[in-house]
Amino acid sequence: MKKFVKKSWDMVRSDRQMLSGVIGVLILLFIIVFASVLATDDPYFYGPDVLAAPGVNGHLLGTNHMGQDVYSMLIYGVRTSLKVALIASLISGVIGVLVGGLGGYLGGKVDTVVSEIINIFLMIPTFFLIMLIISLFGSNIRNVMIVIGLTTWSSNAKLMRAQALSLRERTFVKSAIALGETKTQILFKYILPNGIFPVIANTTRGMAGAILTEASLSFLGLGDPTIISWGQMIYQGKEYITTSWWVSAFSGIAIIITVIIFYMLGDGLNHVLNPKYSQGGNK
Repeated sequence: MKKFVKKSWDMVRSDRQMLSGVIGVLILLFIIVFASVLATDDPYFYGPDVLAAPGVNGHLLGTNHMGQDVYSMLIYGVRTSLKVALIASLISGVIGVLVGGLGGYLGGKVDTVVSEIINIFLMIPTFFLIMLIISLFGSNIRNVMIVIGLTTWSSNAKLMRAQALSLRERTFVKSAIALGETKTQILFKYILPNGIFPVIANTTRGMAGAILTEASLSFLGLGDPTIISWGQMIYQGKEYITTSWWVSAFSGIAIIITVIIFYMLGDGLNHVLNPKYSQGGNK
């Protein structure tokens, strides 16, 4: 266990982007766990101080048009953003790995069909497709997460397919075939585990995209109005942007910081896991 922890720590600190991303994620997780302690007010409480400026009556970042404390809403909004990022990216990653791995390993007609499906999804304007589906099936947070995951898997599938095409020609895979292992065994024992590393890095960057997509949907009025999210805060504050800028500004800053954290983590993982960087590194 100690060796594993030490190896993991050495890997993290070997890349500045990786280290910055991990620290950022740990801070976000800390906020989620201790949200009730860090928040100064109940974010769902409609108080008498409407559109109060930052610092007025103990409201650190002011209030919105319903008298809700902006700082407390920001704290609880972390949960929504990370929930969307994690579940949507998990769906995208699993589908991408399975579809890309299957097509790349089996090859032939299966690979041709898989490649065409991937190309179709890559050409479709994903955000407009998401808007259409959300408009038809409802804008609750569950639908938002599922739709984002189901429409963003193609880049993961393309990466996994390329890995599978390379791995199926390796000696250890040929040896497994000679020993009589089935295609299913080879796919799940050798192809997917050895080819998944680029997908992990890409999926981590995809978490930033999921956060931006949810915020964009909320800004357009297609988010879940029953939850606290940063995108919803921007949507609510856009009518008062000229007089009460803090309602939208602070939530926008929170989105930017969180997206940067996940991009740094994704790039750091790519540097650490990519063989091209194994010798020189990115110190």
